[in-house]
Amino acid sequence: MYSLLNTINTPEELRGLDRGQLPKLADELREFLVESVSKTGGHLSSNLGTVELTIALHYIYNTPEDKLVWDVGHQTYTHKILTGRREAMSKLRMAGGIAGFPKREESLYDTFGTGHSSTSISAALGMAVAAQLQGSERRSVAIIGDGAMTGGMAFEGLNNAGAMDANLLVILNDNDMSISRPVGALNNYLARLMSGRFYATMRRGSERVLKGMPPVLEFAKRAEEHVKGMVTPSTLFEEFGFNYIGPIDGHDLDVLLDTLGNLRKLTGPQFLHIVTQKGKGYAHAEEDCLLYHGVSKFDRTQGIAAKPAMNDAEEPAAKPTYTEVFGKWLCDMAEKDERLIGITPAMCEGSGMAEFAEHFPARYFDVGIAEQHALTFAAGLACDGYKPVVAIYSTFLQRAYDQLIHDIAIQNLPVVLAIDRGGLVGADGATHAGSFDLSYLRCIPNMTVMAPADENECRQMLYTAFQLNTPSAVRYPRGCGPGMAVRQELRALPVGKGELRREGKRVAILAFGTMLAPALAAGEQLNASVANMRFVKPLDVDLVLHLAREHELLVTVEENTAQGGAGSAVAECLQQHGIAVPLLQLGLPDRFIEQGEHGQMLADCGLDAKGLIASIEKRLAE
Repeated sequence: MYSLLNTINTPEELRGLDRGQLPKLADELREFLVESVSKTGGHLSSNLGTVELTIALHYIYNTPEDKLVWDVGHQTYTHKILTGRREAMSKLRMAGGIAGFPKREESLYDTFGTGHSSTSISAALGMAVAAQLQGSERRSVAIIGDGAMTGGMAFEGLNNAGAMDANLLVILNDNDMSISRPVGALNNYLARLMSGRFYATMRRGSERVLKGMPPVLEFAKRAEEHVKGMVTPSTLFEEFGFNYIGPIDGHDLDVLLDTLGNLRKLTGPQFLHIVTQKGKGYAHAEEDCLLYHGVSKFDRTQGIAAKPAMNDAEEPAAKPTYTEVFGKWLCDMAEKDERLIGITPAMCEGSGMAEFAEHFPARYFDVGIAEQHALTFAAGLACDGYKPVVAIYSTFLQRAYDQLIHDIAIQNLPVVLAIDRGGLVGADGATHAGSFDLSYLRCIPNMTVMAPADENECRQMLYTAFQLNTPSAVRYPRGCGPGMAVRQELRALPVGKGELRREGKRVAILAFGTMLAPALAAGEQLNASVANMRFVKPLDVDLVLHLAREHELLVTVEENTAQGGAGSAVAECLQQHGIAVPLLQLGLPDRFIEQGEHGQMLADCGLDAKGLIASIEKRLAE
């Protein structure tokens, strides 16, 4: 089935092929991608859309000497396959396997590690300037999607790059037709023409000749912009200082190869706009590219099975995810309070906001991949009497830390952060893990920080946060909870108060958020007291002091880095009150944790019941 693909293990071998063989290679790569990802899960639609582009880049550019920097990395599976990792795709995103994103430690061809968006232009510019300083002729290429172009950092990179003479090519992979629709023979012809040396030489030469005649030079520039502007959206990028080419068909290998071949010979900042189709070549993904963006294992012939419809009287077969609990609360709360505004930085479905967006479109705002803007936008709304709820992944909130402190917390504005993907996230690995939020949130004045132990507590905490007139955060994990029934009634929890869930002797386990379930299991075997702390800030000082006076050992446990987290808050409390009870702080270790199965990852960190028991017994034996 893969007679040609099986002969390609390096880009050098790819460059040994005849150009006429490349379309067949593209077909085989698509077949391989669908077969492979259907068995492992992963990102499918975006990768099917970049097959020809990836082939053309490695065929024209001398990789790894020339640098390819992929934005986000959702689109790099073909790149991995062509750079010696075809067999490793069978363990994609698994423990001990290859990552789902570019990773420098994994391959020389992965020139820059990614996972968050909008970083490629800045990184590739750094590499282009490094080549310039070293007197090297190597080229740097940033491949960025139309979604990632909504991030402010992308425009910061463009602004800086356009003022330099570094040899940088930015490729905009437009797979949503979001910038321009005119793609066809005329545009492909113009792209070849404008990327050629003749056009570039004539352009520079005419500028030199006309410099002495400013009015004529200005007329010539305006005429050129008018002719190009009729068929291309060049003005914006050329104002940044780039030579704009495109849009071209990103699935036409001949056009790609000719255009990239021309561009590699040019100097200075170049911008190539290509248009591709997500899910290209796989009918199911073409019909619903969003459904096939990130997939679990599926039958490649049948596609992803639709969820069976339920009668009104039927109960859902599966327990809801925390994300679904948030989405339901958001709609219920919006019905009760017209001040509620829902905001997401480009994660509508991932954050559970689709139903809210449908029923309350006037109060729903997707601001694009712009986390900094999302928080300051929310702050502005809060200044004028609204109650914004920002649904954001823990790992992406890191990108807006200054805005959280400066624009929300200092002004003590009532913005609710619904923080999804707190803790470890399984197959997405270190770049997407929410390992640090409890640490970086609890040190901010005016913040209230909550961590629910189950689904119902999550709903009630969101309601509690919304009632506050100060900044607040509810931090919950990916996936499902322990299966607690979610009450429709909304009831505010007493702020800063936990609950004693089990009374025992000698040892008291103070559990934060998701760690309550393993803590209760460990408590049963050890006959330990177990507290559901609920609030990381303000901490339930009375409960901590009570447990400290009644037990020989306190144990804190959290799915957050142990450094500076909830356990550190308990240590600070004990120190401030002059209590010297032994304290064992358990949490995520001081290292980045790679991808794997979530339960096994927790076990490896000693955060399952067995691990908690082992750590506690070891401390008691000392």
